[in-house]
Amino acid sequence: MSKEVVITGIGAVSALGVGVQPLWEGLCAGKSGLRPISRFDAQGFPSKLAGEVENFSARDLVPKSYRKAVKVMARDIELAVGAAMEAVSDAGLVTRAALDLEADPASASKLTIPSARMGCHIGAGLISADADELAAAMVTSKDESTSEFDKARWGKSGMENLTPLWMLKYLPNMVACHVTIIHGACGPSNTITCAEASGLLSIGESLRVIQRNDADLCFCGGAESKVNLMGLLRMDFAGRLAPTPAEATDGSSVVRPYDPNATGGLLGEGAGLLILESKQSATARNARVYAEVVGFGSAHSPRRPSYRGQRGIAADFNPAEPDEGFEFAIANALDDAKLSPSDIDAVVTLGSGVPSVDLGEAGALKKVFGSHLPDIEIVTVGPNIGNCMAGIGGLLAAVATKAVSEQKLPARLNAGAPVNGLRAGPAPARSATLRHVLAVSSSLGGQNAAIILRPARGI
Repeated sequence: MSKEVVITGIGAVSALGVGVQPLWEGLCAGKSGLRPISRFDAQGFPSKLAGEVENFSARDLVPKSYRKAVKVMARDIELAVGAAMEAVSDAGLVTRAALDLEADPASASKLTIPSARMGCHIGAGLISADADELAAAMVTSKDESTSEFDKARWGKSGMENLTPLWMLKYLPNMVACHVTIIHGACGPSNTITCAEASGLLSIGESLRVIQRNDADLCFCGGAESKVNLMGLLRMDFAGRLAPTPAEATDGSSVVRPYDPNATGGLLGEGAGLLILESKQSATARNARVYAEVVGFGSAHSPRRPSYRGQRGIAADFNPAEPDEGFEFAIANALDDAKLSPSDIDAVVTLGSGVPSVDLGEAGALKKVFGSHLPDIEIVTVGPNIGNCMAGIGGLLAAVATKAVSEQKLPARLNAGAPVNGLRAGPAPARSATLRHVLAVSSSLGGQNAAIILRPARGI
């Protein structure tokens, strides 16, 4: 496990735009992409704002020969495919996407990295089925006498009215599947479905794969869209979403990270994918290196709030108690990097605006960093792009990478009052000396993951 691993490419798709530059520049300018939902009618929901990716289709980015396959891509898959294309371009790689290996097998010699030495680990969610596709099939299963839905008719003939390749759009592993096919990544591949922790857990897996010499390069991160009827409904039932007035148009004042009086968060859709590469490989091809990954940690929270009713938290849950899993994930990453808490200069995290989540995280940060906590800058993206669930970890890693590379902190939005001792209030973009930056995420299911980055050395 002695191999050094670096980041040579960043791909991002978020409510701030397609590409890492729109994301970074939007954050530095203090912009928010949280706007009224336009992809479907959300007027019946208490929460009507979200971070949508506008004017985006993977069809505009994939090779011409692969455009037909976009028809069997759910939104989550398209986001990941778009981020992967951006990451490959940013890293200066030649992958199968740029070659026609069927017409000219000899062109494989032009690949930057042999296919067998490229891995892929992408966090995904439980992809929501398209409501229109389901409805079109379900309407054929009505009982003729009552006009009500008939389960027996659905099982016998109704489901046959779904498109033949319907299931291939909604399997979580299809996110990584399409990326590996497009770019010819034939090395170790996996899919992790652990909600908001998925992306950072996937980066950790890629890190270990490269360290043990099972690959020279890996695509890693996460992608998900919860901006759909099913996603919005599920998260509303979970009590995670802030109610928004019908006339509200700006979600940046709604999401208030680490404010005990905040009313909840807002959803987003997005993907963040990194190109992780062994330092040896990056040096050999004279690649531009953003940062080095020096630590990874994960842990599980033994207790998470049990929700009863639409927004109520179980009476036996104390949100002021430190989240042990969040604490241990950070501690494990520090131990892996052989660093002390005082070595961390900034923490990049979601800042969900959900008090029962944020207060537990704040308590964990206090336990880990102690008296050093007031000196640590907290970078939050919740008010800018919303909670992209499985996509958020990769986006947090992308932001942390840019911060380390440019020695700069983006602007911080917060219309609330963060808990004492946490430097998470509003602030402009500013230059900073960043020796080590921590990216960390908790999750709805209790999983937690953290990575530590430092500026690249000796390249």
